[in-house]
Amino acid sequence: MTPSEVKVRDLLARKGDPLQLEVLAGAGGLDRAIATVEASSPGLALAGYTGRFVGDRVHILGETEMQYLADMDPATRRSRLEALFRFDLPCVIVTKGQEPPPELAELAERAGVPLIRTALKTGEFYRRLRPFLDDAVAPATTVHASLADVYGVGLLFVGRSGIGKSECVLDLVERGHRLVADDLVHMTRRGNDVLLGRGHELSQHHMEIRGVGLVDIKALFGVRSVRQQKRVEVVVRLEDWDNTREYDRTGLDGQTTEYLGVALPIVTVPLNPGKNLTVICEVVAMHHLLRFAGVDTARAFNERLIRHMREKREVEEYLEEDYE
Repeated sequence: MTPSEVKVRDLLARKGDPLQLEVLAGAGGLDRAIATVEASSPGLALAGYTGRFVGDRVHILGETEMQYLADMDPATRRSRLEALFRFDLPCVIVTKGQEPPPELAELAERAGVPLIRTALKTGEFYRRLRPFLDDAVAPATTVHASLADVYGVGLLFVGRSGIGKSECVLDLVERGHRLVADDLVHMTRRGNDVLLGRGHELSQHHMEIRGVGLVDIKALFGVRSVRQQKRVEVVVRLEDWDNTREYDRTGLDGQTTEYLGVALPIVTVPLNPGKNLTVICEVVAMHHLLRFAGVDTARAFNERLIRHMREKREVEEYLEEDYE
């Protein structure tokens, strides 16, 4: 589980125009890595306290910080800025088109830390920067699987090569559901518990069907048959039927699997001739929606059965003690 690597150069290339960014100094450090989605103001560091300062994030100087620097005498300002640039900063960004003090540009150039200016207001800049960092720095992985949107539920199909993942998803698309990705699914984690899956940018909703070849799902079934990305919510593991294995028949012992530190419910579907796999997958999706709404069928049935057994035992005990 490693975050995607993004450099200051990538920020300028992808968001330079929307965020109105210009490099004022330290252009030699554009290959510095941005390692976290967090962006903050170095306010306490400018005040002289660096005991808990975190240097590996984007640091933003708004109007308050710039005014604070302007009110310092030159010697104090240089001293505080020198302490700031002793840390391994990815970059420093000045908002509202403000003119930085000469010491700031000089020390940034000397340390090889990009000093960047934006014309946006501080709050607006934070708001626009965060989605980019969420996407660019998020932990990511690629898995050999297929991903489909079934009744609004993201089903991730895993299993050995050739077991029928693509054929299952193709049948789901024919029944009105949507393909997200086939063969390779790129997953990124958002926040603590959200996994977003999408296909490879070159595949573009193509699918390989053994014996047929590559097919373009969007061209065959229309634009409504595909999605660009979808939250992964349930893993469906397809495997060959094993007569010696006991499969879950009640659903009480819900199993989970983990991707990028996020636990996902997993349903194992054993395959044998004649099984209607597509309908089973639709039921998996609808069952997940029910549980999400607070309806746990297996648990409710189990509790009803136990209650019935308890009531029956109480009646039998009463009758055994009734001698009239």
